[in-house]
Amino acid sequence: MKKVVLLWLILLSSSYEVQAQQEPHKPQLRHVVLFGWKEGTKLATIDKVVTAFRNLEHKIELIQAFEWGVNNSPENLSNGLTHCFTITFNSEADRDAYLTHPDHKAFVALLNPAPDKVTVVDYWTTK
Repeated sequence: MKKVVLLWLILLSSSYEVQAQQEPHKPQLRHVVLFGWKEGTKLATIDKVVTAFRNLEHKIELIQAFEWGVNNSPENLSNGLTHCFTITFNSEADRDAYLTHPDHKAFVALLNPAPDKVTVVDYWTTK
């Protein structure tokens, strides 16, 4: 009986794996923001900005996912950009509503004058 149950579980999990691989890729809109800081910017200032940016995920329901990190590339091609934030949206309309959302506007106001460099790139995911 144990062997039958085990075999059934293996077949069931394999079935889910095959089904997941056959489902079409649903494109998502990624909003990528990169910050670079003036030399001598205090860590407390950077932490304040990072915390405020991270908190947007909990304030704006249109955000589907949020990731961030600090550059650690050995290629030396970052042009002074150190912090990367990636926000995922389901549509351009959601992204546009995010950009005009009061909590996003308050965050942008907080940035003045902290980052020395800002780069923003949006793209649709493809598989």
